[in-house]
Amino acid sequence: MDDVTMGHGAGHASHGSAGEVFTAFLKLGLTSFGGPIAHLGYFRDELVLRRRWIDEKGYADLVALSQFLPGPASSQVGFALGLLRGGPLGALGAWTAFTLPSAILLVLFAYGAAAFGGPIGSGIISGLKIVAVAVVAQAVWGMARNLCPDRQRATIALGAVLIVLLVAGSFGQVVAIAGGALAGLLVCRTGHAAITSHIDFPVSRTFGVISLTLFVALLFALPLVTAATSWQGLAVFDAFYRAGSLVFGGGHVVLPLLETEVVGRGWVSHDQFLAGYGAAQAVPGPLFTFAAYLGAVLGPEPHGLIGAGIALVAVFLPGFLILIGVIPFWDSFRKGESAQALMRGANAAVVGILGAALYDPVFTSAIVGARPFALALTCFVLLMAWKAPPWVVVIVGAAGGVLIGLA
Repeated sequence: MDDVTMGHGAGHASHGSAGEVFTAFLKLGLTSFGGPIAHLGYFRDELVLRRRWIDEKGYADLVALSQFLPGPASSQVGFALGLLRGGPLGALGAWTAFTLPSAILLVLFAYGAAAFGGPIGSGIISGLKIVAVAVVAQAVWGMARNLCPDRQRATIALGAVLIVLLVAGSFGQVVAIAGGALAGLLVCRTGHAAITSHIDFPVSRTFGVISLTLFVALLFALPLVTAATSWQGLAVFDAFYRAGSLVFGGGHVVLPLLETEVVGRGWVSHDQFLAGYGAAQAVPGPLFTFAAYLGAVLGPEPHGLIGAGIALVAVFLPGFLILIGVIPFWDSFRKGESAQALMRGANAAVVGILGAALYDPVFTSAIVGARPFALALTCFVLLMAWKAPPWVVVIVGAAGGVLIGLA
């Protein structure tokens, strides 16, 4: 294979088979609860410390790369580790094994949720919507502390909130991210430590350029082809691909992007959307598998298993194309002062986008009285103060929703 050259890069990675990669990541896909930061900890324990696929320095470099790029951070690190360990088939095996367990569980929930009726079923759905309030509030709080620690970035985040609330739809989100990046170039240049670590990932520049070209071509061509053909399957792929292309800063940021694409078009109701998002907190693996649930419950065809498959591939694909495309140029690019300033501003804007989503649709759709607010606050305290696992909070929220519905 000429374009992808496999070798001892990124901190002395070792080689193995695609089957070995699949088995290791299937274990992780079945047991990795708690979101992307927790996933990175599981990866380190299993693949760096126990299996010794890569050393600490190489792993740290891969994590830094995933944090810089748009896309699902933990899945990008897993994809990169699979590529290093088992080549292209290893990368595919890592993604498949890490993703399928949670995707299957969420598709099963999609089929079960459609059959929910009566006070108990509607109470569970309401409880899951309330859990989403607590989870997104926790994500906003944590991201704000990490990504907006100074006045400049806090102000950029505030500006993003205002833009998203005033300019509806995906256009407002794109403007907010672009404006945040520009503001970062202007006001986020000084007072930050220089990057001195080194990453040497074995992908050629030729293959990187091909991957980036494909990413950009799909981003701009899909809407045009969709409009020309009116094929709903392509429209679904386009919507989820665009959402996956704009996710900076963490998996939770996909929430407002997907809400714009599927709820805004009338494909999925607010209640279905938030119930699925709440259920996604109870399963292991990447939060992006929420897309499989959405694809399954879409109103227009394709939906069900076909819709789930289209949505799942489309939402992950852009992050992987960008990862492969940037890898050959990453080592020199990330050390540039302008690149770092741009990303600080963009990440601060992302916090604002998620903050706006916390208000609408998450809070406004789920909190309809004092009792739901009290339950949401309880779930938030369980997450923040008691450090309860998300699946425990989901159970508490669902049970609380049933009690509120029966009261």
